[in-house]
Amino acid sequence: MRVGAVYQGDGQCEFVVWAPLKQQVALQILTPEERIIPMELGELGHWRVSLAEIEPGTRYCYQLDGELTRPDPASHFQPEGVHQPSAVVDHHQFNWQDQSWRGVPLADWIIYELHVGTFTPEGTFTAMIDRIPQLLELGINVIELMPVAQFPGSRNWGYDGVYPYGVQESYGGPEGLKQLINACHQQGMVVILDVVYNHFGPEGNYTQDFGPYFTEKYNTPWGRAINFDDTYSPGVRNFFVENVLYWLEDYHIDGLRLDAVHAIYDFGARHILEEMADAVAELSQTMGRKFYLIAESDLNDVRVIKPKSQGGYGLDGQWSDDFHHCIHTLLTGENSGYYQDFGQIKHLEKALTESFVYSWSYSPDRKRYHGNYGGDRPLSQFVVCSQNHDQIGNRMLGDRLTQLVSFEALKLAAATVLFSPYIPMLFMGEEYAEDAPFSYFISHSDTDLVEAVRQGRKREFEAFHAVGEPPDAQSQSTFQACILRWETRTEGQHGILLNFYRTLIRLRREIPALHQVKRQDQAICHAEEQRLLFVQQKVGDNHVFWILNFNQQPETFNFSEDGRSWQKCLDSADLEWKGPGSQLPIALEKSQPLTMAPTSFVLYQS
Repeated sequence: MRVGAVYQGDGQCEFVVWAPLKQQVALQILTPEERIIPMELGELGHWRVSLAEIEPGTRYCYQLDGELTRPDPASHFQPEGVHQPSAVVDHHQFNWQDQSWRGVPLADWIIYELHVGTFTPEGTFTAMIDRIPQLLELGINVIELMPVAQFPGSRNWGYDGVYPYGVQESYGGPEGLKQLINACHQQGMVVILDVVYNHFGPEGNYTQDFGPYFTEKYNTPWGRAINFDDTYSPGVRNFFVENVLYWLEDYHIDGLRLDAVHAIYDFGARHILEEMADAVAELSQTMGRKFYLIAESDLNDVRVIKPKSQGGYGLDGQWSDDFHHCIHTLLTGENSGYYQDFGQIKHLEKALTESFVYSWSYSPDRKRYHGNYGGDRPLSQFVVCSQNHDQIGNRMLGDRLTQLVSFEALKLAAATVLFSPYIPMLFMGEEYAEDAPFSYFISHSDTDLVEAVRQGRKREFEAFHAVGEPPDAQSQSTFQACILRWETRTEGQHGILLNFYRTLIRLRREIPALHQVKRQDQAICHAEEQRLLFVQQKVGDNHVFWILNFNQQPETFNFSEDGRSWQKCLDSADLEWKGPGSQLPIALEKSQPLTMAPTSFVLYQS
């Protein structure tokens, strides 16, 4: 059952709101003239009324038991912010020009995660459009938008959203988002959206005034869990399943990234993620093109992505945080917090062969066994990265790898991700070593809440033994410092790294053994003391051999001739990439000792 103000055209609009415990609910129309219309209670606690002579943009609220007046929890637009009336949106009037769009297969994705507010100086959807051709030229074919559901104020990461159906007004609202997606599809760019179904933000969250959206049975890091399996949960489940379909149908979004599904608690016989996956599968069949659901999960549990026939939830993919942690610890040497579970070459080897490092093995950080085996799932079900919004922004200073490691190490990280057999994801700016940080920022109006955020951030960094004060999340200057310095991307060292990324992506696409490989076609081994990793992959007659040196010193090893002739394709130590110079031969045709430059990467093809 659709919820919210469902505009049907020609002035007709149906208003539906879930409030199962209320004795009476009335619709309050505020523009152009104020009037109050009683609503009728239907099945499962949904109240509804259909009206004529309602125009797009009409402001409205709901009156609950004659006492409270609140915006619509399923509001499609909050033009004046989270505390003010909702607005009717006509989703039929937009002139879509993507009718021939069929998307890009998941196995071919190269994702670029970005934050709308800091991607351009304007911080809007439409301002992004001019940069899409440059991302396409780089080789990106998927942009992943951090959450755009309406949040308090004008600047926020988006995980404090309180209207899951609303589109952030400071970014350009519904019209701006549609213009961006329309432009992307016309140019061949996939758009996926980060959505948050595990909690609501604290400011402007009026859902509990309508009904039992939350349960006391479980707690999350953000407070009470959303009610997916307790009494009255059918209305909550409907609210979020419909939200999934809303983004895909009304906004032509190609897929959703589901935030922190480990904090979605549902112990019913049919998990809410399974219900979402079923709904999306049905929509895909109806629309004649595939839509995708990709989970972020801290559980290392392949049940999320296994098909229903194998007892899974049937999602299309999930992030592998283990892969990120392997790269980060090998390059930085950091070992505090959860990083203590990583830092050895053997960990990266396991991440490349089995997707997870912890697959029901003991985690020193967690002090318990963690994860399960991912090595029997398709490689294209795992998204990997060396940087993302969480891993940068949850550092005290929001510092990127650019500030933490050498230029050689940045190239090594890029090659590890882009030549991995998984779905690679870049975080905006990493392709040119962006200097701007990505710190946590908010613009709440509740002073007590602002102070609580400040104190909470300080406590978070205690586990990492961070020294000093984090930037003030509420400060405008903290936000301004995070805006990309896009104009520097072609200058000097930035331009060299940009071209290096472009070359990596081109080779990934051109060489079958880099993008069509299956697990059984990989041979991976490591030398722990030398911090070397050796990878061979084959697809038919196409073979590649790539070597990663995570040591700060040159390393020499013996190459054993295998009867094939190997030609060097890319060497990060070469002078053209501002490297120290390479000692590796152009061709490998006999057994011989090879010496790799420090923190470098080489690719050979046969």
